[in-house]
Amino acid sequence: MLQNLRTSTWFLSGALLGLSLAVGHSVYALKDENQQIPFEDLQAFTEVFSKVKSDYVETVDDRKLIEDAIRGMLSGLDPHSAFLNTSEFSDLKIGTTGQFGGLGIEVGMENGFVKVISPIDDTPASRAGIQASDLIIKLDEKSVKGMTLNEAVKIMRGKPNTDIDLTIVREGEPKPLVIKITREIIRVKSVKNRMLEPGYGYVRITNFQSRTTTDLLKAISDLQKEESLKGMVLDLRNNPGGVLNGAVGVSDAFIDDGLIVYTEGRLDDSSHRYLATPGDSLNGAPLVVLINGGSASASEIVAGAIQDHKRGIIMGTKSFGKGSVQTIQELRNGSAVKLTTARYFTPNGRSIQATGIEPDIKQSTLRISEKDEKARETYSESDLEGRLSNPNGDGDSSSATDEETDSEALARSDFQLFEALNLLKGLTILGEISNG
Repeated sequence: MLQNLRTSTWFLSGALLGLSLAVGHSVYALKDENQQIPFEDLQAFTEVFSKVKSDYVETVDDRKLIEDAIRGMLSGLDPHSAFLNTSEFSDLKIGTTGQFGGLGIEVGMENGFVKVISPIDDTPASRAGIQASDLIIKLDEKSVKGMTLNEAVKIMRGKPNTDIDLTIVREGEPKPLVIKITREIIRVKSVKNRMLEPGYGYVRITNFQSRTTTDLLKAISDLQKEESLKGMVLDLRNNPGGVLNGAVGVSDAFIDDGLIVYTEGRLDDSSHRYLATPGDSLNGAPLVVLINGGSASASEIVAGAIQDHKRGIIMGTKSFGKGSVQTIQELRNGSAVKLTTARYFTPNGRSIQATGIEPDIKQSTLRISEKDEKARETYSESDLEGRLSNPNGDGDSSSATDEETDSEALARSDFQLFEALNLLKGLTILGEISNG
C-alpha cells in the first residue's frame, strides 16, 4: 500500500535535509508526546557531515551524503527496511506488475551478502540451479560486500539476453560456485496444477499475487472436473511470499471459519485481524502442504493457519521465518521508504518471525539413484520357474518391464512430493475405514 509519510516523520527528514538546528533545548517533542528528537545526537550528525564535506579526500555531493545517511538509518533497523530513491521506487513498482527483466530470484541481506530466499519457478535462476539459502558474494567481478540490497538487485536486473556471473557460497560445497545466468523477461505465473494420480490433485503456488486466490479456486475446479478429488497436495516450497490478501484468500479456501492471521504494530492501523468465511473448496478432503526453507512470509501465513486449524498436514522442512510486515510509504520528492510496521501471528498467537513454521512431518529433500533402485529389487514366487498357476487366472503379471511407472518417476524426480502423495493415500484409506 502506498501512502504519504506521516507528518512527524517527514518533519525529522526536513530537519536533517535543512541541517538547521535550534539551540537552547536538548530535545524537541514530536506530535506524539512520547517521541522526542535528541538534539545532541543531531548536532553530532551535523558535525560528521561538516567533517566529511571539509576533510574527506574527495568532494562528495550533498545529496549523496544525505541519501546514504538515510539508507544507513533504515538498514540499521532490520534486513527488510530500506530507502528507495526515485529510480529504485520506479523499479519496485515495475517489479510488482509480475513482469520484469531479470534472473527470477527473491533475495535478502545476511552479514553483508545477498542471500537467496528462493528461486522462482521456470526462471533463469531456477533452471541454472540456484537454491534457497545460497549466499551471493560476487556479481560478475563486483563484490557485493558493502552494497545495499537495492544496488545488488539493480545489477542483477537488466536487458533480456544479457549474461551475469553469480559467485555463490553454498552449504556443503568446498569452494564458491560460479554460475552464469542469462537474463530474461520474468513472467511469474502464480498457480499451476495437475493430477498426480486419479483422485489426487496437485497445486503449486509460486508466489502470492492479487489474482492468486481466484487462480487457485479455478485450478481446484479444473481438477475436480477431471475426477472427484480424494485429496490434494498444496506446494508452497520456495514460495517467497507476496500480497497479504492472496495469503488470506488461499487460507480461506480451505478453512471454514475462525481467525486466519493477525498483525500487531505500534500504530492502530498496523494491527489487523483476518477471518475466514464459510466454505471449503475441497469439501473436507485431506490436504498436505509442502514447505521448505524457501517458503517465506505469505507462504508461512497459509501454512500456519492450516496447521493451527488442523485442516491439513504440513510436511517438509522448517520455513524461512519472515514474520514481519513492510509498508511502502511514498515521500514528497517521489522517493519512498520500505518500513517494517508490524508482525504476523498465526491463529494460535505464534509469531513467525525468525522461527518459521515447523512441519508436522519433517521430510528432507532426497534423490533415489538408479543404484539405489537396483539394490531394492526383490524376487517373488511369480519369478520362479515351474511355479503353480493361480486358479483365479495368472495373466503373466510377473513379466518384467523396463518402463518406469509414474510412481517411480515421481519418487526419482521429487521424493518429498512422492511421500506427500503416499500420505494423502493413507489419510484417504483411514477416512474410508473410519466411515465404515
